[in-house]
Amino acid sequence: MIVLKTTKELALMKEACVIAAGALRAAGTAVQPGVSTAEIDKIAYDYITKRGANPTFLNYNGFPATACISINDEVIHGIPSKNRVIKEGDLVSIDLGATLNGFVGDNAATFAAGRISPEAKRLSDTTRESLYEGIKMAVAGGRVGDIGSAVQRYCESRGYGIVREFTGHGVGRNMHEDPAVPNFGTPGRGVRLLPGMTIAIEPMINQGSGAVKVMPDGWTVKTRDGKLSAHFEHTVAVTPDGPVILTQL
Repeated sequence: MIVLKTTKELALMKEACVIAAGALRAAGTAVQPGVSTAEIDKIAYDYITKRGANPTFLNYNGFPATACISINDEVIHGIPSKNRVIKEGDLVSIDLGATLNGFVGDNAATFAAGRISPEAKRLSDTTRESLYEGIKMAVAGGRVGDIGSAVQRYCESRGYGIVREFTGHGVGRNMHEDPAVPNFGTPGRGVRLLPGMTIAIEPMINQGSGAVKVMPDGWTVKTRDGKLSAHFEHTVAVTPDGPVILTQL
């Protein structure tokens, strides 16, 4: 069931989204060679809790951390660890959420550890730009397929693979709500977008094929061919005046 938010509810949700966005920025700033992913996770936890919010991901379906931190060929859901130390040239994706006022803010971004390869930078830049191509299509009266098609066309035209097993989603009082928001689709198809809808648009784009595999820990998702992946996400409100990025600082 799709839940439409009132203007008052969107204002409350914006507060959660701003905290999530600030935590992501703080965590991303800490991405440096020699830093463990557990240290970055603690930075995110401290940022969220000091502002009176709760880390949405922590204990969500058993996930043991505040942030998903995925490196290089890891697509999503990487578990932070004090033994996982970031190296020069790593591509580090961080995904996290904050819950405040009964609403969730959800966002993600990919960060460079030191100097990354031109190929890694191109993948990261393309993934980030595809997110904004998708957001442009989050307009009242449009369709979910318009968003997915925009992301798909942008990335596939540049030779990248689209992850299909995992998608964006509605977000609000719960982290995962209807509708699903795939990063592929057909224009004019899918659920109609209505004012008051809030969705997480999150391209997960691979350097090679879109095929992925889940690792034995039951969480970490990697590219099947071992090539790089990047991930960007914003929580977006559909309004009569166009899309509004709630997780924009």
